[in-house]
Amino acid sequence: MSAGGSYPRLSPFKTGLACRCPRCGRGRIFSGFLKIADRCPVCGLDLGGEDAGDGPAVFIILFMGALVVALALLTEAWFSPPYWVHLVLWGPLILIGSLLLMRPFKGIMVALQYQHKAGEGGGRLG
Repeated sequence: MSAGGSYPRLSPFKTGLACRCPRCGRGRIFSGFLKIADRCPVCGLDLGGEDAGDGPAVFIILFMGALVVALALLTEAWFSPPYWVHLVLWGPLILIGSLLLMRPFKGIMVALQYQHKAGEGGGRLG
């Protein structure tokens, strides 16, 4: 915390990717795998009204879809493997990639909501 009780303006992308509090940059924002904590344990920011909704899932679906389709087409063009190879390769890649990206993308969305003062109902308490 800086002088006067104010907090420095932090990058929503850095704090979101690190899954840290958008105000202080130190506290964890998740209390479970994807459950947003009620408050930041360091600065006490009320995170209860923050909800990223389906935004992170939509971005991940678009990103993973484009990546897997491109890789599947290249694999098919270069190697022409049987269809079961595609199933074995791309199914787990989609599942694992989506799960790994969900927390950072949700963290970014929460940090952007905080930065732009866009909580549930258009207002925020913190």
